[in-house]
Amino acid sequence: MTNSDLEATEAAVEHVARQLNGVERLGVAFSGGVDSSVLLALAAQALGPDRVLAILGVSPSLAADERTAAHQVARHLGVPVVEIETREVEREAYRANGPDRCFHCKDELFTRIDAELVTRHRLDAVAYGENADDVRRRDRPGARAAAAHRVLTPLVTAGLDKTAVRRIARSFELPCADKPAAPCLASRIPHYSIVSPRKLSQIEQAEAALRRLGFNDLRVRHHGEIARLELPGEDLARAVLEHEHIHRAVTEAGFRFVTLDLGGLQSGAFTGALLEADPTPTDVAGADR
Repeated sequence: MTNSDLEATEAAVEHVARQLNGVERLGVAFSGGVDSSVLLALAAQALGPDRVLAILGVSPSLAADERTAAHQVARHLGVPVVEIETREVEREAYRANGPDRCFHCKDELFTRIDAELVTRHRLDAVAYGENADDVRRRDRPGARAAAAHRVLTPLVTAGLDKTAVRRIARSFELPCADKPAAPCLASRIPHYSIVSPRKLSQIEQAEAALRRLGFNDLRVRHHGEIARLELPGEDLARAVLEHEHIHRAVTEAGFRFVTLDLGGLQSGAFTGALLEADPTPTDVAGADR
């Protein structure tokens, strides 16, 4: 780690410490992704790991591999984890899968935290890992739900964008420092197509099988009987060569047809199209990455 990286990390810790002045115990809404992991690391450094609680929401939209990876990050930091069952799939507005789906997911998480954990664990505040780049995106989920539940956003307040977050993750040697973005499984389902546990399970099974084949950064988009596979451009040629293995892996997850999207890996594949069609909404919350 360079001196400039060390100085940047120390400055971030100091900034977060100032934000948390007066907080005795902090809960961090934690997914194991790089943003929430860096927030957890900074909070643990500022307050001490025994005064921070990592709160992991568990539901059918969280892949088992992601759940395991989240616990690995928390162990690396010495921060205790509590799992909380969230039931966003039981919310009609979430299942309907409009562009505001992720608002309902975050609202469910923060509601459960308020109802079940704040008093039991004597939490003075709850924070989550929105970064400064997220604020500028129109397809990000958490702002309205976080504001409604008075959830803190220390990375935003510290002005930390995605590049800075990655740099800090490496300085803490976090296991997720160079991990590709891993949005929830529901982000693979086109808007207005119902989100169901069965669809989420199909996506999880197919993506896990493809990772075992060595494809690490990918999305399996769910179009009924059709699975549309998105891969980075550099993996497309290899995918064609290994098409038989890919076909077997994905059809065993319950799909009938498998397509390879020549457009490559596309951030915001579903929400972006809606925003292009109607650029006026200001509180779209799709978080499809």
